[in-house]
Amino acid sequence: RDFPFAEKLAGGRLAMGDPDHVPAGIYGKAAFERLGLWRALAGRVVRTQDARAVLALVERGEAAAGVAYASDARITGRVRVVASFPAASHPPITYPAAIVAGRDRPEVRRFFDFFRSPQAAAVFAEYGFTVIPTAAP
Repeated sequence: RDFPFAEKLAGGRLAMGDPDHVPAGIYGKAAFERLGLWRALAGRVVRTQDARAVLALVERGEAAAGVAYASDARITGRVRVVASFPAASHPPITYPAAIVAGRDRPEVRRFFDFFRSPQAAAVFAEYGFTVIPTAAP
């Protein structure tokens, strides 16, 4: 709410995943609505097919700003994060993992267990993800 989105766009466009079906766009629209900004920004939104396309538009200067996952913005090296949505402004962003019924083989279990290991948590954290501890299956 304190970040002047409309002013910072300076007449430019705001790239974001299509809020009708792209998860990052759904989260972005929810956050803008919660912050009371969606109505002012909706007409300036360039809807993309995925979150990475948002970054491509910003990198090429075809959009003044974009709504992207912090983890994606972090690895591009060609954009600068200027604001972050408060966590309470959108639904939690989670990436669940599960073993498909009938596929619980030793190699699948080892791979799944690795995802829950301290080594994997360190890699996730390095790329901007927050690891949520879970109970054992």
